[in-house]
Amino acid sequence: MTEAIRKNFASDNIAPVCPEVMAALSRVNEGSAPAYGEDSETQRLSTCMEECFGAPVWVFPVATGTAANSLALSAATAPFGAVICDQSAHIANDEGGAPEFFMHGARLMPLPSPDGRMDPVALDRAMIANVGGGVHTSPIQTLSLTQSTEWGTIYTLDHLKALTKRAREAGLATHLDGARLGNAIAALGCAPADVTWKAGFDMVSFGGTKNGAMAAEAVLIFREDLAQNFARRIKRSGHLWSKQRYLSAQLVALLENGLWLRHAAHANTMAQRLAHGLRRHPAASLPFEVQSNEVFVVLPERTVEELEAQGFEFYRWATPPGIDGVLIRFVTCWATEARDVDHLLDAL
Repeated sequence: MTEAIRKNFASDNIAPVCPEVMAALSRVNEGSAPAYGEDSETQRLSTCMEECFGAPVWVFPVATGTAANSLALSAATAPFGAVICDQSAHIANDEGGAPEFFMHGARLMPLPSPDGRMDPVALDRAMIANVGGGVHTSPIQTLSLTQSTEWGTIYTLDHLKALTKRAREAGLATHLDGARLGNAIAALGCAPADVTWKAGFDMVSFGGTKNGAMAAEAVLIFREDLAQNFARRIKRSGHLWSKQRYLSAQLVALLENGLWLRHAAHANTMAQRLAHGLRRHPAASLPFEVQSNEVFVVLPERTVEELEAQGFEFYRWATPPGIDGVLIRFVTCWATEARDVDHLLDAL
């Protein structure tokens, strides 16, 4: 039987678990294993991560991206401190206050940008102003960037290094939200090391769920001082799985043979296919460059309503003032097929 056309482009979170991950879960479901990360699969994950990133790295599997981001930031930011991020960042808009909660009150300081990519000059100004505030201002202690960004754009390696260089010179810790890290690496054609520790990042939230896993993320820490006691943070927050082998096995399955990067490259290719078709639509306008697996487009309200009536699913976004139409987001994933994209374009 031919599989039904997928009409859900709301998120890459809606995708099924990939076969390799399901097979890995079945494999580790045989017999017993030590608990709380003492199992062989978690040790195997650490080895896979070190091989993938080409450097010593402390690996802490967790089940959600919210946990990964929030716990990572809590390791580097005091309760009286602040994290500077882009105004579109997931930590500032979509974590339900979890970062502030886990940081015990530290605040987020979002900087505006036109496309989700922080301007190094804007960062300089913000840090100078912050120092000038003295004891009356929460000191910026951590820089958090997102790659790929919430608008689907991607930082170049030089852009990342310009930001992290300024942060390090000011004594800040650096964090990368990599929920869609694979998409960025696939688009840039670089090595995982190039966009993480070689680009100046101390901590990385490694995304697996959006890329084929059932529920698996990891905090990667490249600085030993930040890794100290991090396992206690995970335990205290309620994010230490007793049967951690099930988390680790998912990530191992994605890492082995570069599956996570192949998934990401495929999702990017489907997004380009969609963007190419949308550009041919006379009423469509794409406000951001399509570089990863997210496609933002402005369409007339009537067109959007007709797509919804036909069963297509996507997110409506807050449409900026002065724009005629509705800003919506389509997201492709590892399971998106060319016929799914073509069916959507035909409907348009």
